Amino acid sequence: MIKAVIFDLDGTLVAFSLDVKACRTEVINRLTQQGFPRSLFSMKETAFDILVKVKKYLIAKGIEKQQFVKIEKMVFSIVEGFELEAARTTEMFPGIPETLKALRDMKLKIALCTISGEKATSYLLDRFHLEQFFDAVIPRESVSAVKPNPIHLEAALNALKVKSQEAVLVGDSVKDVASAIPLKVIAVGVTTGLSSIEELIRSGAHYVASSANDIPNLILQLNKQA
Repeated sequence: MIKAVIFDLDGTLVAFSLDVKACRTEVINRLTQQGFPRSLFSMKETAFDILVKVKKYLIAKGIEKQQFVKIEKMVFSIVEGFELEAARTTEMFPGIPETLKALRDMKLKIALCTISGEKATSYLLDRFHLEQFFDAVIPRESVSAVKPNPIHLEAALNALKVKSQEAVLVGDSVKDVASAIPLKVIAVGVTTGLSSIEELIRSGAHYVASSANDIPNLILQLNKQA
């Protein structure tokens, strides 16, 4: 029996509008100014991937942990600036409030599990009047590692106090799906964001939907089968 639905944010409930190229360029430029070799980084990597490389580089150099904390803070400050800029102009997908209300009417618990920062997330929830629908919100600051690491999704499950087999994760990227598979959470990929149908299927998504608006009917079907 499904008792909870956990949503991604960007690309799932609202359009993904972050200027990824500009953000990564700024991060890499600032890190090279700090003395890191530019060859260490790639524009294909997220800020989180880049920070993993930074940490490994510092460990190899025998540099104290406190230095990494300062660099991590600098990187997330840059990312946060781009996130807030994107949040001011992004649009919510049609039908999202109605979909969340339908899930609420079904007595389901609802959480948000996003790699976006707390400031941008709170801004978007307030701007689109969505905060009322969520029992828990887990932005990146709430966990030690973000999706695709299952720790992130596990934090949402714990906040909702539901078992993994009682939950559905809804997200637009293969990283969302990858976080659900190890926990045996049902993964629903939506095609409104980063990943294609083919990519979502290859990543192991149990279901693929055209949008988050398909979720109430899917939950009804799953619970009927149960």
